[in-house]
Order: sequence, then C-alpha cells, then structure tokens
Amino acid sequence: MPELPEVESVRRTLEPVMHGARFDRVELRREGLRRPFPRQFSSRLRGQTVRSLVRRGKYLLADLSSGETLLMHLGMSGSFRVDRPLASPGTTGKAQMRPTPSSVDRHDHVLFAMSTGASITFNDPRRFGVMDLVPTKDLAHRSTVGELGPEPLSDAFDGVALARACAGKRVSLKAALLDQRVVAGLGNIYASEALHLAGLSPRRRAGSIATKSGEPRESAHRLAAAIKKVLRDAIKRRENHRYRSARFRVYDREGDPCMSAGCAGTILRFTQSGRSTFYCRECQPR
Repeated sequence: MPELPEVESVRRTLEPVMHGARFDRVELRREGLRRPFPRQFSSRLRGQTVRSLVRRGKYLLADLSSGETLLMHLGMSGSFRVDRPLASPGTTGKAQMRPTPSSVDRHDHVLFAMSTGASITFNDPRRFGVMDLVPTKDLAHRSTVGELGPEPLSDAFDGVALARACAGKRVSLKAALLDQRVVAGLGNIYASEALHLAGLSPRRRAGSIATKSGEPRESAHRLAAAIKKVLRDAIKRRENHRYRSARFRVYDREGDPCMSAGCAGTILRFTQSGRSTFYCRECQPR
C-alpha cells in the first residue's frame, strides 16, 4: 500500500494540473471503487475549480469552489496518470494546445478532463481506492481524516508530540507507529526504516519512550528525527527518479548485512500484527 512519500509524490505531480483548474468533464467507468461513488459525483465536480490540493496522511484533499472537498485515497494499487497538453512548435497559448493521446486500460476507472487541457486518469486494478465528496466544513469531523495524528513532516510533530501519543501504551513501538492516530501517513516500510535509523527495537514497548508523566525521553526525540529523515529522503529519491534503484536500510533485506557503519549484524525478519518487520538485532537491541 502506498505510504506518505508515495502519496506526497502523487500530490506534487497532480498539483500543477489541478490547482486553479476547473473540472470540464468527469467520466466514471464503473459504479464505484472500494465503495460506490457519491451520489451525482460527476455533476457535483463539473464546473468546480480546485482551490488547493493538499495531503493529509495518506489522503489527497482537493478543496473545491463549491464548498466541498474531493477526498481521494490510492488504496493498495491505485495510481494517477497525467496526460498533459502539448503545444505545437512555434505556437503559444492554451488555444493552440492539443492533448497527449493515451492508451485506455481496463483498470482506468475515473477520468478528469481539466480546463487546462490536461487529462487525469485514476487506475486501480484491485479497486481498493476511494473517491468521496465531503462538505469542507465537516472534513475535520470525518473519522477518516479527523482522527489522524500529526503530520510527521510538520513543525507540530516532534519528540514531545510522539512521546505524548505513546505514553502509557503497552503495544510494541512498531505497532504504535502504524497507528494513524499517533502519526499520520507512516506505514510498514518507513516505520521499520525509522526504527533502524533511531537504533530502537521494534519490539520495544511504545510507552517506554515517555516518562510516567508523558514527557519525552531521549529516544522519543531520536525517533521523531529519524521518522522525518527517512520520509524526506524517500520523497527526494522519488523526485530524482531514483526510487526503484534505492536500497532500503532494512526493509525487504532479510539476510543481508546491516548497512550501519561498523555493524557486523544481519537483517532479520519477523511478523508483527500480520506485517513483516525488518530489523538488525545488533543496532536495535532495545
């Protein structure tokens, strides 16, 4: 399932063709994805302008001129394809632009034709994605978005916030990090990566990074900083088109040597809550 860096990369791809643009045409090629599309979905979008496009956790939120917000989630296999208009040689201006032809895939379920001339296609083979329309004023009260914890790349997220969210929790530290109420957008891959960078065991009790009064221990500050670093590095790799060639520190590297300087450990894998956890016993002893 896409995690925060992947969703942020998608947002940065869509923003130039959506922000300030109007939905000229909306084509639905099935009745729904994970759940049915909202009533009159196409007509409620047509003619509306996208005032902003932001990411909240793993959700994309397009604020519309109608007072509604288009809420989008990639699910397990969703992706967006953008066909940008091309200007003919020697011409300028929107009127001289022609759309790039695209092949139609049977998993292309939603098409947005924007006033810029760009076409945005949502492809989702497993159909676990979500598209919904929510009154913007009610967005903070929706369980899908309203219950999300702090954004890990925001100033609001630090060792203090992380310790406060984990205080008293008896679940493992890895399980706590996957709780979207603790930190928004963090998933299985980058939780393992951050724990390794911070030198903390994924088996460690979550509450141990805070004092009894909820104050952060040094480990909380270290882990918050590691979360920010692994996420920022992942976003940068995607922007530089180096995602596929980049090697994770521990994720999906069972049996490989640890990449930490001076460490002679080997990456191990075990299962936590049905998910694979990768770690180094030497680097993450506690």
